Amino acid sequence: MDILAFKASLIIYFVSAIGYMTSLYVKRVVVAKMATWVLTLALLNHTLFFVFGYAKTGRFPIISLYETLSFFTWVMTAVYLVFQLKTKTRVLGAFVSPIAFLLMILASVGLGGSVPIPPSMHGKLVMIHAILAVTGEAFFCLAACAGAMYLIQEGLIKRKKMSSFSRILPSLTDMDRINHISLLAGFPFLTIGILAGSIWAQTVWGSHWQWDPKQVWTLAAWFFYALIIHQRVAIGWKGHKAAISSLLAFVALLVSLVAVTLFAVTAHTFI
Repeated sequence: MDILAFKASLIIYFVSAIGYMTSLYVKRVVVAKMATWVLTLALLNHTLFFVFGYAKTGRFPIISLYETLSFFTWVMTAVYLVFQLKTKTRVLGAFVSPIAFLLMILASVGLGGSVPIPPSMHGKLVMIHAILAVTGEAFFCLAACAGAMYLIQEGLIKRKKMSSFSRILPSLTDMDRINHISLLAGFPFLTIGILAGSIWAQTVWGSHWQWDPKQVWTLAAWFFYALIIHQRVAIGWKGHKAAISSLLAFVALLVSLVAVTLFAVTAHTFI
């Protein structure tokens, strides 16, 4: 049942992505509204995958890289739909839904496979570490999407190319607000997740820090985000600077999330 729920979710995410992209092409918000309902259905169905997975294995499916990508997609989609209730940002789904679909495609590579979980990866603290860290990263992905759409809309305004297309895009204020809230929400999740991982490492290996490549990259991304938030809150960064910096920070985070896990020798390699 868990595999069936995952495959159904993958298909529904695809339909949602097509709907949002179509809304940009035909320049109609009503199409984006329909795509929103489809995306909600994908999220609900995706939730069933986690429920069935837990019932089947007795653990929350978030340890392997493929499981992490799946959970990342779920959190990102859920947070985006919540933002839709507060702001007029349906068209932002044209960024979020294709990313969700692509991540689900990547996650499907390891679907149904037997993932050997090392003894050190068992325990509630590992689950807490993974869930919190991935939740923070999903918030940062949404911040990057909002930043990208901010730059697109800003570019159209500066070049005075306002059209029916630009008018269906969310306002710069809404995009900057989502960017700001996502950064503020994601940072404590990632911070507590890192701390939980550090405590777990001390318990398993006798040291909080092992100079593991993923640890190094994740900590570098954490410092980058800490700087961005400081600049936004204390210095008053917003708009263009915040959008650019959140995009760059997310690239660094992607390196730690995927590239290091796949290509570096790390204790987090269990795909």
